[in-house]
Amino acid sequence: MSQKHQTLGEFIIEHQSSFKYTSGELSRLINSIRLAAKVVNYEVNKAGLVDILGTAGETNIQGEHQQKLDVYANEKFIQTLVNRNIVCGIASEEEDDFIAINSNDQNHQNKYIVLMDPLDGSSNIDVNVSVGTIFSIYRRVTPVGTPVQQDDFLQKGREQVAAGYIIYGTSTMLVYTTGDGVNGFTLNPAIGTFYLSHPQMQFPESGTIYSVNEGNYSHFPQGIKNYIKYCQKEEGDRPYTSRYIGSLVSDFHRNMIKGGIYLYPTSSKNPNGKLRLLYECNPMAFIAEQAHGNASDGHTRILDITPTELHQRVPFICGSKNMVHKVEEFMSAAASS
Repeated sequence: MSQKHQTLGEFIIEHQSSFKYTSGELSRLINSIRLAAKVVNYEVNKAGLVDILGTAGETNIQGEHQQKLDVYANEKFIQTLVNRNIVCGIASEEEDDFIAINSNDQNHQNKYIVLMDPLDGSSNIDVNVSVGTIFSIYRRVTPVGTPVQQDDFLQKGREQVAAGYIIYGTSTMLVYTTGDGVNGFTLNPAIGTFYLSHPQMQFPESGTIYSVNEGNYSHFPQGIKNYIKYCQKEEGDRPYTSRYIGSLVSDFHRNMIKGGIYLYPTSSKNPNGKLRLLYECNPMAFIAEQAHGNASDGHTRILDITPTELHQRVPFICGSKNMVHKVEEFMSAAASS
């Protein structure tokens, strides 16, 4: 089938055999995420016309103000996954605890759990800047037919079966991997269908873009400060271009296409980092590695970190492989000096 006109549904069917597990359950799960993405996309695109902008008047488990679209996206993704009866558990950045599905039904044979950030970068929605959804899929580790436990969700990122994101921008794209490369699909809003538009996406080995909130420079560790100075120094292909949107999905997506690095390190304001390991860092790290990029906390591979809690935060450095290695060099040098 011509890739030019291949739909996401057709792609999933054609590549079913490349999945680690071929029961068809994972395919149905990705299809459910696709459906929820279209519903959320519809609301995002009319956000200025209805009363869905601004804060919802509540805070989430991290103490952050929830936006109305945060709440809406969270509800729609959970509703879609539960109603289609294909997962046994869900964890969301917007929920205090994980959600067990059909936990009292011993005939419930679903094997997969989903962790998600329903609307990444939602504080930007009021000013019409691109936002996104991030999702991560694992097979449960506790016995099928029993209620899911926290251990099912506290798995290392390298155990992911699939991960992806949806970016709601000038066009809406769904980008995902099942461990066999990364492919991007663009939504045709006229007919509501995702078409393969970016096959086998890959990070260039090096890039010329660095994405970091430089307003926090004075709070960063010395290794990150030294790396930023390196990026700004006029030498060879430097200075690099500074591009920071403040939406992880948007910054990551641009850097994967053009070549670059995203940094959200520890700081005196956020000593453990700010991004969540399970909902943001692990899925984006899995995508990055499948796209020939890299992801690190400055010293350790993100996918090798053992989670200890659902809402754990970690420093996150992700992008073109050579650029991530260079940051690690600066971090190591600063630590030993």
